[in-house]
Amino acid sequence: MSVEIASTAAAAVAPAVAAGAVATEVPKPALKICCACPETKKARDECIVVKGEEQCAAAIEAHKVCLRAHGFNV
Repeated sequence: MSVEIASTAAAAVAPAVAAGAVATEVPKPALKICCACPETKKARDECIVVKGEEQCAAAIEAHKVCLRAHGFNV
């Protein structure tokens, strides 16, 4: 009788495990704007600190272009 119960339990668990495996797939987390384009962000920030925002339009725009390429609306 215990063999019967074990095989019945295994049969009931198998579809649940298979369905659970599909349901537990975690989608890739979306990239946050703070982590996107680290190269252009660093260049922009350094330029602003050294020269001031008015003198860094090209670096600021390059960073915005990079962010837009990653799907951000800036």
